[in-house]
Amino acid sequence: MFRRIIFLAWCAAAVACVESSPEPQTDSAVAALQVPTAVAVEHAAVRGDVGHTTYTLTLGATPNARIRVHRVVRERRSSHPRPTRGAIMLMHGDFSSFATNFAPITRDPAATPGLAVWLAEQGFDVWGIDRRWAVTAADGDISDYADLGLVQELDDTDLGLAWARTVRWFGGAGAGPIHLAGFSRGGLIAYAAAARDAVRPAVLRSVRGLVVLDVWAAIPPERTDVIAATCEGAAFEYQLVAEGFTDAENSFFIEVGELALSAPDDTSPNPRFTNRQRLYRVAAQTYRLFAPTSFYHLASGQLDDTGTVVALRDSPEPVIANWFATATPHQSMIESADTDAVWCGDGSAPIELDLAAIQVPVLYLGAAGGYGDDGVYSTTLVSSHDVTTRVVRRFPLGGELEDFGHGDLLFATDAPALAWQPLAQWLAAR
Repeated sequence: MFRRIIFLAWCAAAVACVESSPEPQTDSAVAALQVPTAVAVEHAAVRGDVGHTTYTLTLGATPNARIRVHRVVRERRSSHPRPTRGAIMLMHGDFSSFATNFAPITRDPAATPGLAVWLAEQGFDVWGIDRRWAVTAADGDISDYADLGLVQELDDTDLGLAWARTVRWFGGAGAGPIHLAGFSRGGLIAYAAAARDAVRPAVLRSVRGLVVLDVWAAIPPERTDVIAATCEGAAFEYQLVAEGFTDAENSFFIEVGELALSAPDDTSPNPRFTNRQRLYRVAAQTYRLFAPTSFYHLASGQLDDTGTVVALRDSPEPVIANWFATATPHQSMIESADTDAVWCGDGSAPIELDLAAIQVPVLYLGAAGGYGDDGVYSTTLVSSHDVTTRVVRRFPLGGELEDFGHGDLLFATDAPALAWQPLAQWLAAR
């Protein structure tokens, strides 16, 4: 049944299907789409007339052979979408899921509703995919984590796009290609999925346009120090996987977030800081832990004369703490190794990322205090004649240590005006 449904989506895209059509003969990538063995559907009202439907697709018998596909859209009534201005699929980043990146639930009344909800309120049909590790419960079986690598994630992305197109087709919205967007590491996966999609016959392509939220697909060549560190990181991560350490778990982020929410003024596990100060240090001085740029931070902070973070600048403190506290318990180490190997570019990655194959419209939306201007370089390597770049910044060049951060693109109080509205305008024009 599900094989037939997925086939119908491809047929609808080709406008060449009849009810009696035999099993299709397609290219190997499309033929390799894994057919769900079971689908669980949940629906919840979000706010106003926006609803959120979640499809959990079981793809096999291994413990984590599941992905979640999300749909956030305005509805006439429950599970009956209104006509939309087009569709977009969102890919989440590290230590996150679709919900925690794009539709967070917080207790902060000042919090923005989340990019997915906001786009739906503007009339777009918003979809998303939770990668397999994002579906694993805290006490879940991780015995198959060595297999949760980049190639599998690209296969799952193909399936998620096919599922979205199928549901849209059955709902009368057509089965045409949709925009694919990715935040952080999800942006690299979106780049790779778009490059893979580009070499298929036109009638089988699923990607209408590519949106990249603050990440690079290729490290600027002058950043030799970062390239060397990334290559070392990939080799180390592959060695960890070979030794059986397949879970890049996120207990640190969860602890930082939970303690900042529950006891912000108490002494943290690091006695030099309170729980609030520890949150500030991790969020606003992330480069102390992870430094793709020398100023990289997850959320912008206000610094005093000693360089100490005294407050978060753009995103509400409870929102950033909640982002950390709701981190996924687990994450795939082989995914980290594979994607770092792609960035390294030494040939050790499981795929060859051909950015020049990408000809669809591309939007790069960066944060000055994140990957920022360095993320623009990747857009110069695509073949598209429709490339738009925008880096959100508050300060002149040189002020990146306190400027708009990586996660501020999703959580800042004025992210809708600074980042989301330009994205909506770009989508509407394409």
